[in-house]
Amino acid sequence: QVQLVESGGGLVQAGGSLRLSCAAAGVIFSINGMGWYRQGPGKQRELVAIITRGGSTNYADSVKGRFTISRDNAKNTLYLQMNSLKPEDTAVYYCNAVAPPYTMTAAALYTWGQGTQVTVSS
Repeated sequence: QVQLVESGGGLVQAGGSLRLSCAAAGVIFSINGMGWYRQGPGKQRELVAIITRGGSTNYADSVKGRFTISRDNAKNTLYLQMNSLKPEDTAVYYCNAVAPPYTMTAAALYTWGQGTQVTVSS
């Protein structure tokens, strides 16, 4: 059974930083591409960062240069370092394994976890 548990969200002022973590259980983590998605108030869920099993990364234009996705295959854990946060980054953030090809429209593979709330105040 796949379980995805996100953590690390919180309330931060604009310009601040947060580091999100995603613990993946029941997933053969090392062979999957992984992604961070977010869903803001009244918006559809969107993919913001993706990392292939080989470590190649890609980002949505809205976060490029500010967010960094990384993975630790030994710990089955995915990370998202978020810097220079903006109020428009306010959302619930989710992780998931993603289906190839690893583009910014990649589909998520598993049932969503609870997500972690990120709120950026102006």
